[in-house]
This record gives sequence, structure tokens and C-alpha cells, in this order.
Amino acid sequence: MKRKILKAFLQWLLTFLYKVEVKGMENFHNAGDRVLIIANHSSLLDPLLLGVFLPEEVTFAVNTHIAQKVWIKPFLHLAKLFVMDPTNPLSSKALIRHLEQNKKAVIFPEGRITVTGALMKIYDGTGMVADRSKAGVLPIRIEGAQYTPFSHLRGRVRLRWFPKITINILPATVVSPPAHLQSRERRKIAGQMLADVMTEMMFATSDYHRTLFSAVLDARKIHGGRHIVLEDMARQPISFNNLITASFCLGNKLTQMTTRGENVGVLMPNSSRTVMLMLGLQAFGRVPAMLNYSAGIRNMLLACQTAQLKRVVTSRRFVDGANLQAAVDQISNEADVVYLEDFAQGITPADKAKAAAQSLTTRLWYKYVSVKSTDPAVVLFTSGSEGTPKGVALSHENLLANREQIAAKIDFTSQDIILNALPMFHAFGLTAGTLLPLISGMRTFLYVSPLHYRVVPEVAYEINATVLFGTNTFLAGYARQAHPYDFYSVRYVFAGAEKLQEDTRRTWASKFGIRILEGYGATETSPILTINTPMYYREGAVGHFLPHIDHRLERVPDIESGSRLHVSGPNIMLGYLLHKEPGRLVPPSSKYGEGWYDTGDIVSIDDDRFVTICGRAKRFAKIGGEMVSLAIAEELASRKWPDSQHAVVALPDPKKGEQLVLISDCPDASRTGLLERANNIDEINLPKKVIITDTVPLLASGKIDYPAVQSLAEQALKG
Repeated sequence: MKRKILKAFLQWLLTFLYKVEVKGMENFHNAGDRVLIIANHSSLLDPLLLGVFLPEEVTFAVNTHIAQKVWIKPFLHLAKLFVMDPTNPLSSKALIRHLEQNKKAVIFPEGRITVTGALMKIYDGTGMVADRSKAGVLPIRIEGAQYTPFSHLRGRVRLRWFPKITINILPATVVSPPAHLQSRERRKIAGQMLADVMTEMMFATSDYHRTLFSAVLDARKIHGGRHIVLEDMARQPISFNNLITASFCLGNKLTQMTTRGENVGVLMPNSSRTVMLMLGLQAFGRVPAMLNYSAGIRNMLLACQTAQLKRVVTSRRFVDGANLQAAVDQISNEADVVYLEDFAQGITPADKAKAAAQSLTTRLWYKYVSVKSTDPAVVLFTSGSEGTPKGVALSHENLLANREQIAAKIDFTSQDIILNALPMFHAFGLTAGTLLPLISGMRTFLYVSPLHYRVVPEVAYEINATVLFGTNTFLAGYARQAHPYDFYSVRYVFAGAEKLQEDTRRTWASKFGIRILEGYGATETSPILTINTPMYYREGAVGHFLPHIDHRLERVPDIESGSRLHVSGPNIMLGYLLHKEPGRLVPPSSKYGEGWYDTGDIVSIDDDRFVTICGRAKRFAKIGGEMVSLAIAEELASRKWPDSQHAVVALPDPKKGEQLVLISDCPDASRTGLLERANNIDEINLPKKVIITDTVPLLASGKIDYPAVQSLAEQALKG
């Protein structure tokens, strides 16, 4: 009776102090009798919260070291403790026997309170207990306790005494490795399966059903309005308050000349003003269409037509500096060109006062603004590799889901400093390099170009960057020019958009002591699908799939190694805008149904669930009846001449159907050199001809511009 009274009192007290909300209690009741409850460990409050708010008396499994702590003593009166010695296998066996008596037990699989704010190492032993006991696994996410002084995140997040705490109870699942696995291998797989359950739990309980502007408002509430989140080459640090006020200033002006749901062209560099402009448009239901200023006049005009742009916002200073006046003159024939400098002159003190008032009172009225999370948030454009650029419409949910998927895998904190030189018209630069850090409260330094190989390392050194995003081409360039100490503060380097070459990986490891984490994705997937992490990493692979991404593999005739990848998930685009059907949104679809996206990539997935990219389906040639990957020849050339750029294309061959042609900027490149390096690679995989050029055409993202390379090769062979 005393225990019930104490529990009721504590439940009232915690609810009063922390506004504790319990979601999914029906999942607890439906879990059955034999249940292993697993929870993330965010603070010292966690056992108390579960002991008080779970409706039944449960047993808590704690290790002997924790059981001796002073803070655990009061908890002994509220719940039963199962004291375990993690170094003693008999302890796990005893817990298994306890569960086999149809008991409910709580365990924190991380074994310690997080010091990163994200999930830490998940111990295999918990997975083994779930597997051998045949217990249902009930995941519980505790959210909010990490912001209390009872967490171990002092100095990493803004702590406060009484933040709102939510206890999310998810449906029960099982951990059951394949029957043929035994001993250590079975324990390992059980641990991986449990880690997947925890990762899926972190994503499933995240709030991505909101707008980007709402997410920024929530980030301000968590980290504080004065928290610095943006900086660029103007060297003016921007706080959340500054950002939101400036966004309202621009948004108010743009609403006077645009309509809700209208696509508005954005022709801007990487800068704080670009972020303000983008958020200002989104705040009032306008859709920024990010124009690729490196794509050439033709592709920019086609993009304007495809997205039916009536207005394009740019900057005179940017147009002059990037030599884009000719392109802007052409665009002005398609749409009204609006300059930010004119906005600045037209903004009155009254406009600034209105924006400041809106920023301070946003919580009171913004929820009534009829912008939906499923509305388009941004339009990005493909490179036009198939002739005409396609517009990719991504919703607020698409972008926020991808942000939460990444955050469930990687331990970013508000103390991180991001260096993003990737352009925001590219999905990698927008989502990973800009939106993810902004909504996570990280400080982002936006640099104007990733091609400044000498400057970017210096900037990283000056700002004490901790996270860097890049492509293989850019990272290889930085490695050649940087001092070995330039990246001293960097803890994560992420590579995407193109295959990471072995020489680039090796150089970063030996020169800077940094392991590059390679990922994979597409504009249509917001963009990240898979990623290597510090805990799950394999060289040559692009990591595991992010949570809540389903995939199917389609066998392709004549291709023995790998299958064509189709994916679905909350980060898959709303659809395409096509030049031949302006104004119509074409939703994604593949042979597996609506909502599925055919990546066009050939991949293989090993027993440990690591994904390896074998090549594009279109990047295979049929030579003498045999399918040959162009990527193999490119990788061989990169290994032979690592300091140069190489591209391989397929051209018609009168005898064997097709032939491989290597385009290289290395003056020493030759077929003989490739043969010397080939080792176990069959000669059929080697280029028949080698063409030397001054430069290999590249896109702004760092990818090879294959249409331009194809044209160059065709002209060279004709000549």
C-alpha cells in the first residue's frame, strides 16, 4: 500500500514538474506476459520515470556498479532490481531464466547514460537475452530528460530544470536470428537486430510531420534564441532570433508579389541570406526552386519553364561576381528577376519592427498558418543527364524525415561546427550540409565554392570545424592542398554523390588521421539512403540503410554481380516536374508500385547488410554479348593515376557492339599502363581507347558530367 501511495505521489509530482506525457500505453498492454523492455538512457531520471509511469511492477536489470550508486538507493523502494555483472555470463543466463517465468524486465541496452545525446553502443548481450528467452521486445523512447541537469550533456545542450518529457511506448517486436546461426555469430546478429530496433525507435518517435519553419522554431526553443547557427564569408554570426526575424522580413515582402503554393526561383550562392530567403518563402507557403547556376544558360531556362517560374530572386553582387549577367538576361525573358539589394532598400524601420514582433510572437500565431507538412518545401533540379532537367519536388516531411533518419544514426550535437561548401541547389548540400545542422542547433559555416581547394582547408582550420561534407573529387582536392594539421578539429567527414576512391580514403587516413564515412543517395530520396557510421563501417561499402527505408532488389539480365535497387520510405520525393508536362506533379512509381523509386543503380547487399554500389544500370556496356561495368575501368584508372580525373564512356563498336573509351586529364594515361595495373581484371573490362584532355567535365556537385564526356569522346573519335 505504501508503495502504491508513493508511486501515485511521484506520478503526480513528475507530471506537474515535467508535463510528462505517455504515448502508446496500449502497446504495453498488448505486449504479453514475457517482455524485455528496452529503453534509451538519456538521464538519471530514466529508471524513475519508467518505474512510476509503467502500469505494472517490472524488474529493472542493472549492473553491479550502478546498483552501488547513491542515486539508485531511493529507487529501491519503487521497483525490483535484478543486479547483473556484465562480465559474468551467468548473469545473462539468470536474466533469461527470470524472463522465462513470464516476467517483465527493463534493461538499458547502452549500459550507460548517453554523453552524445544520441544512441551509444548497443551491447550484444541484450540481444542474446531477447533471443534465448523468446521474450517480446518492447521499445520505449524517453524524450526530453536529456535536457535536464540529470543528464550527462552539460556543455553540449542548453539544460533547463523542467523541460517537457515524453515517454513513447512502441509496439512489441521479436529478436530472432536465422535458425542456422549458432554461438558467437548468433549473438552478434541478435545484437545487430536489437540495435536496429533501437535505431528504428529513435526515428519512429521523432517529429517529422511538421514544416521546416516549425522545425526551426522548435530548434530555437530547445537551444535558445541567441544560439549562433549560421555564418558565411561576410563573417557575421547569425543567431536563431536573427535568422527568424530576417526570414520574416524577406517573407513579408515576397508575399506581396507571389501567391501561396507558387514556385519561386532562387539563384543564390551558399550564404546566410540564401537560408533566410528560403525560410522566408517556406514560412508563407511559397516553394523555393533552387536554380543550378553551374548548369549553363540552356538548363537554367529549361528549369524555369519546367517549374513554371514567374519570379526569380537573386543578388546583383552574386550575378556580377559569378559572371551570370548573360544568364540572368535570358532568364528575364521567362520570369521577373528580383534583386535582394532592391529589397534591402525597400525595407523600412516599420518593416523591421513588424518582423521582430512576428519573431517574438510566432508561437502564438504561426500554428494557424495553413502550410502543411506534406506540401512541397523545395524544388531541386536534376543535372539533365537525360537531356532535359527534371524538377524534383520534396515536401517538408521528406526533408525532415531524412534529417531524423540521419540523426538516428549519427551523434551530432549543438557544439558541432559544420563546414558546408556544397551548393544548396544540390540535395547533399541542402539537406545534410544546411538543414540537418540548422534544425539540430549546430553552427554552420557556408562557404561559396567547394572548388577552392586551398581555401576550404584553411577555413576548416580557422573556424575549428568538426564536421565536413564533400564528394570524392572535392575531398581529394583538399587532401592534395591541405596542411596535415588543417583538419585537426574535424571528427566526421562524410562523402557522397560519387564513389569514394580508395586513394582518397587512404590519403585522409594517413595524412589527417580521419576515416571518411561514405554514404549513398539521390536527389529523389532527399537525398541519403545509406551511410557508414562510426559503429557500423565497412571500406568500399556505403553503409546500412537508414531507418524506415524499405528496399527491393530486381534481377537484371546479363548482370551477375548485383541487382537493381528500388526504395520506398518517408524521404522519397513527392514527384517529378517534367518539361513536357509543366504544372503536373508526377508521383514516384516503379514496378513495385506507387511510392517506390527506381534508383537505376546496381547494388549488392552482404550478410551484414552493408550495401555496395556496383554501378549505374546505364553505366554498363555490352561487349561481345557480355555485360561490363564502366565503373571498374574508372576505378582502375584512378588507382593507376590517383592525382588525375578519369571518366569512362561506352561508344558503338562495329565488331563487338560497344567499346569502352577512357577520357583522362593525365598526360601519361594509356591502355598499356592500365594493363600493367590490371592484375586479376579481365582485359574485356579495360578501355579500348584512351583520350587525353585538359580537363574532364564536372558538375557543380563534383560528379562527372557524363553527357559532356560522351560528347567529347564522340568528337575526338570522329576527328
